[in-house]
Formats: sequence, C-alpha cells, structure tokens
Amino acid sequence: MQIQEIIRSHVLVIGSGGAGVRAAIEASSHGTCVLISRTIVGKGGCTIMAEGGYNAVMNEADTIADHFADTMKGGAYLNDQDLVHVLTEEAPDRMQDLITWGAVFDVTDSCTICQRPFGGQCFPRTCYAGDRTGHEMMVTLMERLAHTPVRICHEIAAFDLLLSDGRVTGALGLDRSGRLYVFLADATVLATGGGTRVYDISTNSTSGTGDGYAMGWRAGAELIDMEQVQFHPTGAVYPWDARGRLVTEAVRGEGGVLKNSRGERFMSRYDPVRMELSTRDVVARACATEIMEGRGTPHGGVWLDVTHLPARTIEERLPVMLEQFLKYGVDIRTEPMEVAPTAHHIMGGLRINPDCQTTLPGLFACGEVAGGVHGANRLGGNALAETQVFGRRAGASAGKSPKRDVTIPDDQIASAITMLQEFISGTVLPDQVKREVQQIMWKGAGIFRNRTALLETKDALDALSRKRLKAVDPSGFIDCCTTRNMIDTARLIVTGALLREECRGAHVRTDVTQDWDNQSSPFGHTFQTMTKAGIERRGS
Repeated sequence: MQIQEIIRSHVLVIGSGGAGVRAAIEASSHGTCVLISRTIVGKGGCTIMAEGGYNAVMNEADTIADHFADTMKGGAYLNDQDLVHVLTEEAPDRMQDLITWGAVFDVTDSCTICQRPFGGQCFPRTCYAGDRTGHEMMVTLMERLAHTPVRICHEIAAFDLLLSDGRVTGALGLDRSGRLYVFLADATVLATGGGTRVYDISTNSTSGTGDGYAMGWRAGAELIDMEQVQFHPTGAVYPWDARGRLVTEAVRGEGGVLKNSRGERFMSRYDPVRMELSTRDVVARACATEIMEGRGTPHGGVWLDVTHLPARTIEERLPVMLEQFLKYGVDIRTEPMEVAPTAHHIMGGLRINPDCQTTLPGLFACGEVAGGVHGANRLGGNALAETQVFGRRAGASAGKSPKRDVTIPDDQIASAITMLQEFISGTVLPDQVKREVQQIMWKGAGIFRNRTALLETKDALDALSRKRLKAVDPSGFIDCCTTRNMIDTARLIVTGALLREECRGAHVRTDVTQDWDNQSSPFGHTFQTMTKAGIERRGS
C-alpha cells in the first residue's frame, strides 16, 4: 500500500463544522492551514443541522453574570468555570463577527437581534434565524473561508493522530477509495464534533461517530466526564427512518407544550415552575418516565403541541419544523407532533484549557469534541456559541505555535498500513458491528442506568472490540476505522458511567442513593479524567 500524498502545513484542522471552519479562518492568518473533512466541507456535521439558536448577552437587561450562572447551574456545576467565563464573555463578540461577515438573523422592529427563551435560562438570550440558525451560520462561515488561503481537503477521513516524542505532529487520513494521506503539521486542531451515533436513536449526522474522542484517547490525551451524554427531549418518533430527528427546542421556546396520552401537561409534575423550559436533562427524563409508565402515544412518544399558536407565528418562526412534519403527513398548525428523547450531545470530551490546548503538546480541540464547557448538562443555544468562541481560540492558539521540523513517522505509517491491510482478511462487516454497538448502548447506557446493565454493556463492547472487521476492498477502510472509533467512544462512555456513582445532570444511576446536591456544594465537584494509561478521579 502506497502513500497517496504527504501534505505539510503549519496548522492542520480536522473537522468542518462550525468550530472547525472558524478555527481554520483564524489559523490562516498565522501561516499555512489545511482543513480536512469526512464530508464535503460545509455540507456535513451537526452545525448546519442546528435549528434553535445562539446564546449571547445582547440586551442591556441581560448580563454576562446571569449567562454564567445559568450555564453553571444547568451543568450541575460540573463545568470548568474558566471555560464558562470565556464562553459567556466572548459569545457577543463572536456573534458580531458573524453579523459583520453577512449572517442574517431575525431582528426586531428596532433592528436589534431577536432573542427567544430556551430552557434553563433566566432571560431570553437565544439569538436565531428562524429555526435554521446553524445553516445561516455555516453559509456565512463558508463564504468567509473562501476568502482565506486555507487548503480544503474534502472527503478525507482522519483515523489516527501522528506522534513524535510525545507531541502531536499531524494525522493519517483515507479518501473514499481507501488511499492513504499523511498530514504533517506544527499544530493540530481536533474539531470532529460529537459521537451520539453510538446510540440507536440519535440526532447526530452520520459523521457523529466519536472519531475525535477515540483518536485523542488512543494518542494519550486526557478526556473528562464522558458519561455525561445529553438526550434531547424531543426527537421525531416516526416514520421509522426519521426516528430521532431533532425537533428543535425553539418549538418549546415559542410556546409549545408537552402532553401525555391522557392530555395532561405533565411537566407540572417534574418542574412546575419552568415547565417545558426546564433544562434538557429534566425534560428528557420526564418524557421517558411518561412513556415507560404507560402514558405514551401510539408510536411510543409524547405529544408536543403548538396548535394554540397563531398559524403565522409557526410559519415565520418554525418554518423548518412545519416543512419537516408536513413531509410526515402532520400539519403542526392543526395537530400535535409525536416526540421522544433522542441521543443528542456529549458534554464530556478532551480536556482543554481556555486556549484550547489539550494535555498533549501540539494538539488543540474545540466544539463538541472538547469537554468542560457544559458540565453535566448543556443549555440549548450554548453549543453554537461554543463553536465560534472556542473555534476562534483554537485557531489562534494553534496558529501561534512555533514552527518545527516535523519528520515523517515511518514506524507509525507502517503500523497503520498493516492495520488497514488486515481489514481485507477480516471476518465481520463493519455495518453489522455498528448496529450492535448502537443497540447495546441504547439498551444499557441510556437515560436511566444501573451497574448491572453497564457491566453487561461493557462486556459486550469488549467482545465487539475483539472482532476482526472486514473491508471487501480498500473503499471499505473508512467504515472499518469509523467502527473502531465508535467502539472506543462507547467504551469510554460506559466506563465513565460506571465510575460516577451518583446522579448528576444527564447521568442518572437508578442503583445508587447518592444524589448530587447543588445547594450544599455548588463548586465542590469531582470530575473524571480518562487516558489510555488509566483513569483518575479528581476534585476541584
């Protein structure tokens, strides 16, 4: 097997969502930059699919301190406070960047940006462009990227990081034909997005397979709090091929209400003050409980109803939702939507400092692949802000890295080639293994967890990791590498879930009596770091 091309740059950015593109834009002003993506850049990833909005303090009646407090409380105080300070303080400036570059957000009659209420926030600070906010952001970012000298490599999947003397020096990638590319760089930015595709029902795009978590872990980077997986309360439940598709929190932000099969507005039992605008972990558990206790809808969900809103409001503020459900044969102006919880976001990830430096020299991370910003539960609207705030910081920090004489790591390349060639003689197709991963994770590591089920899930994942994945020809190498990453990411989630013997945020253990109490010790938490060398529990 031959190397197709060796590509050198000052900064290598892996991932082409909102965080990756923002990082590449920033890094390009410091030297040569290469951006690689599993998909067509700007077409894949989750940012372009994000519908709800971007949290930023844009109103004089709102404050940075309130945004900080809401984020910390929503995250059950597991958040890294320094990162939350950065997010809340810089989100308005990064919003201004987007506006300056041509982004079109909804505005009021007085030409200020419209902001809607989202769950867990004391002020309506979620800026939006209808219910297609992420799409508007990506269009703007791609246009800006086109005016930079960044070299873009479409449809190349990174599958392992390169190391030299404990420092990350680039990555190995494959194109759709299975040809090998070597990327060498002084600094590397991981912006690979999330990994909830390890679950059977997920809002993530097909690229949300946990590649960055797995690559960083195998290279020796620290990861934190991987057990904290957010299940969005409202994903579509039918038709079958639409299961899990996101029904944006904007629906509830505009006044949508949740009802069970009896017609009861059941959130009054779970959070009578905030109701549908409680935090996502609370609403997801409420929906799941109603379904499990027999008060669910015919397709195994609950009702999300906006029929009491004026039709014009729905048409103007929720156009994507209206169009999506019309395709399912449901007119949300006159009949309710049927929804259920769906795997949505991983709050854990690679440990970073405020400059987005990971624990590995030469490696930076931003976006969902980085942990610490959201703690034990993410507030809706904070993720899009995170992509811009930390994407910019990662690009700037990587760009300022010193230039080095990076050599080709022949031994690592030889090892990777051996692994790829062994796929040809494998015995199990990756699609079969992926399906098994998704099913056992949904069953054993979902919204409600217990030690027995987690141990069974861990054993099943360990068994899957020993199977010899098969590629029919070199074009199947990417699927084999992706499946390997999914298994590693799933194992990290389960390991973290076993270690955290408390209920906190999105992580609920039904077999423990220890319930975290944010009133008694709001900043005295224990976070968990995992590396390939071992696992630690540390207090702060």
